[in-house]
Amino acid sequence: MYDYLIIGSGLYGAVFAHEATKAGKRVLVLDKRPNIAGNIYTEDMEGIHVHKYGAHIFHTNNKEVWDYVNQFAKFNRFTNSPAANYHGELYSLPFNMYTFNKMWGVVTPEEAEAVIEEQKKAAGITEPKNLEEQAISLVGTDIYEKLVKGYTEKQWGRPCSELPAFIIKRLPVRLTFDNNYFNALYQGIPIGGYTKMVANMLEGIEVRLGVDYLEHKEELDALAEKVVYTGAIDAYFDYKLGALEYRSVRFETEVLDQPNFQGNAAVNYTDRETPWTRIIEHKWFEFGKDEDGNDLPKTVISREYSSEWKLGDEPYYPVNDERNGVLYQQYRELAEAESKVIFGGRLGEYKYYDMDAVIASALEMCKKEL
Repeated sequence: MYDYLIIGSGLYGAVFAHEATKAGKRVLVLDKRPNIAGNIYTEDMEGIHVHKYGAHIFHTNNKEVWDYVNQFAKFNRFTNSPAANYHGELYSLPFNMYTFNKMWGVVTPEEAEAVIEEQKKAAGITEPKNLEEQAISLVGTDIYEKLVKGYTEKQWGRPCSELPAFIIKRLPVRLTFDNNYFNALYQGIPIGGYTKMVANMLEGIEVRLGVDYLEHKEELDALAEKVVYTGAIDAYFDYKLGALEYRSVRFETEVLDQPNFQGNAAVNYTDRETPWTRIIEHKWFEFGKDEDGNDLPKTVISREYSSEWKLGDEPYYPVNDERNGVLYQQYRELAEAESKVIFGGRLGEYKYYDMDAVIASALEMCKKEL
């Protein structure tokens, strides 16, 4: 009945569905959740687009991807400038001259550089072998201890000395007063929320929600020539080689009867004692206004708690260490033998993808496949 059965209505699935339909293919999209848009789903609460599965800020240097998403949504000019809260002390993220001034009282870039260099030397690091050493060589011991260590260990559930260095290599460190977290040419939030953007991608396409593909795999596979699978690759093979490791996230969301809780979209809690990693105040992604430009009288906040994934939890991001890399390669070999199935997206490819990279990967696969 269909050329493609697409499992998952997140970015990878929605892009593939849109392009396949445009190419004249018959497409059916399935999602086990009661809503489209995967982890970028935004829910309307008190006129605020709440990022139900964690904050998503679109940013890219890829013009092709930027032009592509702009077909489906207009983007606002939101710039990601999170703050860090360490036991009530507030610091600027990314690490920049505001951070260094508050931490050390330095005023010039030269002074800041000298302190970092001195602390790096005192730690005796030449070739960073893990995240801890990498962080100290980038920002020195003080900033590592206050603003990196506690947050990272909460997020990954492992000591920084056991985490690979590459995780923190993309951490922006600037000897300027630039408060923009991302080094991206294009950045923003879709006006009207991500759900609306994905709905525009899936316009005119048959979507069935609340359907668990793996539970009805045989009968569903019979409906289509090919399957595009964006779920977890190990789940597809019923974990027969063992489970890959993921991190999961739990959210506590509440509506507050006040117009402003923290004055910023994201505040990271970087001490080890605070159980949550950060608090998101969703209205500031759209400057505290509704779609008609009116100020919103209430606010919605979400506390994020990072946890080890276990069966039945929502897998959010892969733990790309050596052991999991070896296991993923074995699953990858099994996947290559499935001639009818395309595996894609963060879970299907077991990759810590940003949104723009997911879209680029889906477009690349469309070119090959269609």
